[in-house]
Amino acid sequence: MNLANRITIARILLVPVVMFFLLVRYNIGSFTIGSLTMTYNELIAALVFILAASTDGLDGYIARKKKIVTNLGKFLDPLADKLLISAALISLVEMQRLEAWIAIIIISREFAVTGLRLVAAAEGQVISASALGKLKTWVQIVAITAVIIRNFPFAFFGIPFDTVAIWAMVIITLYSGYDYFAKNRNVIQYS
Repeated sequence: MNLANRITIARILLVPVVMFFLLVRYNIGSFTIGSLTMTYNELIAALVFILAASTDGLDGYIARKKKIVTNLGKFLDPLADKLLISAALISLVEMQRLEAWIAIIIISREFAVTGLRLVAAAEGQVISASALGKLKTWVQIVAITAVIIRNFPFAFFGIPFDTVAIWAMVIITLYSGYDYFAKNRNVIQYS
């Protein structure tokens, strides 16, 4: 159990913390800035979500730099990302802040690409994360954070940043999924 894997496991352990502060009905208070009211629960959930998401690149960087890349890390890192994003999306649907079809599209893409990677692995091939896949992850993090914090600070200026970020998330997620399948169609053809 090296440092990189510990960071990844910490990210997994933060998932229920995010969900707790988003979904538990015990409100520890709220504050108002201008016309925007936010609960401390939402603020804590957003901060924990950002903390967990920020460890995404850190664990991989440490593993590569210290040459401690393990099979466990290769398995846990994408799992941690998918758990964090999926849990946040499902929580936002439960809170009625996100349409269910959006969560279904994003989570379905994750299952599809994971399935593609499993088929490739069975054929002895590795499908690494692409630059577009990494961009997709960061757009998802930004969009989810914007929804959790009720479009702060853009709400003050009437800018629907959260809505734009959600649409960008859907489009980039779909396109990156298409890109994985298009670039790796040989894996499907020979299976």
